[in-house]
Amino acid sequence: MERFHVQLEQWMQNMGMAAELMHPFKGVIFVILLVLLSVFANWVARHIILAIVSRIVRRSSTRWDDVLLEKKVFHRLSHLAPVMVIYWIAPAFMADFPKMVTLAYDLTSLYIIFMILIVFYAFLDAVGGIYNQYDLARSRPIKGYLQATKILGGMVAAIFAFSVVFDKSPLYFFTGLGAVTAILLLVFKDTILGFVAGVQVTTNNLVQIGDWIEMPKYGADGDVVDISLHTVQVRNFDRTITTIPTYALVSDSFKNWRGMVQTGGRRIMRNICIDINSIRFCDEQTLDQYEKILLISDYVKRRRKEIAEFNQQQDFDLALPVNGRRMTNIGTFRAYISAYLENHPKIHKELIHMVRQMPPDEKGVPLQIYAFTNDIVWVNYEAIQADIFDHIMAVVPFFGLRIFQFPSQVSFQLPPQ
Repeated sequence: MERFHVQLEQWMQNMGMAAELMHPFKGVIFVILLVLLSVFANWVARHIILAIVSRIVRRSSTRWDDVLLEKKVFHRLSHLAPVMVIYWIAPAFMADFPKMVTLAYDLTSLYIIFMILIVFYAFLDAVGGIYNQYDLARSRPIKGYLQATKILGGMVAAIFAFSVVFDKSPLYFFTGLGAVTAILLLVFKDTILGFVAGVQVTTNNLVQIGDWIEMPKYGADGDVVDISLHTVQVRNFDRTITTIPTYALVSDSFKNWRGMVQTGGRRIMRNICIDINSIRFCDEQTLDQYEKILLISDYVKRRRKEIAEFNQQQDFDLALPVNGRRMTNIGTFRAYISAYLENHPKIHKELIHMVRQMPPDEKGVPLQIYAFTNDIVWVNYEAIQADIFDHIMAVVPFFGLRIFQFPSQVSFQLPPQ
């Protein structure tokens, strides 16, 4: 390198350059040479070394190196090549310019710190990408931990950058963190809350990617698509995205429909209101007609026999309908719906299903159908539920009952003559 310096000075003398101009001109030449060398090193790193690495990665059978390439870890590493050239060669080139060497060292040190941080971030993204390939990632997401690690890495990089700028040891700034702890807690309050909440959510398995949750306070009703350090993103069924603070999943209440998916049954809980004025006792002719219904034929026969034996033992005067026990059309109708649900191919047989009579109100006597379909897909569930109630409402008149509805203008119109 000294020989190069001597030859350069001889060349400038031969060019007739004045002595007072030789020194700054030599500095300009060295800067240009350093720039050209760094550009060449960058070209070699990106077009030769990176191409070779990419070819090796694509031919390998492992998946993790493909993720490193996809997240551009190797691409970002290539940016270190030119700055390393400057860092190593500048002292030799710029020996006559100590201030420029110091400036070059400082600038390259800052650039190296920044690029190492960028590479570290890309590596964490690759770790997350590799982890997300496993089924465990749905129930134990680590995105929040990776984001917290990025924040910590950024803080460490900032401390090293300050140490370069102010020419102080990094320990000087690390020891100074204790004095600004209160400020840091205030600035990173949401980050700390999100991190603690993320740990609780993951440890207690409160929410997984793909869970259907409801949180009316935040207008969320849909599938969880992302769990990060600060927020949980929910894609609602109207295709909008709701963002919920992660700590809200711990501090507030929400409904998780994961149990429905795991059991394979989706609940039907709907009322059909019967007009009280249509409820009556069943006479023998009506019961004979009910016995012809396949689903409740055995039920009607058994109940008629049981009631007849009871009334005979008690010696009731059956001339009056209020004496003794009698079957009613609404009770028989309830038995029919229960049998219909029991034999329906789309009702989950291992989960509870029943028809219960709710307290009467101004709308009549509500009969609540409570059951679970064995198909949890929303479209299929709605179709099954509609088919069941189509049938129920159609058979109501056969039992001498009427469905209650509020009267409208049509209700008071006389039928056409």
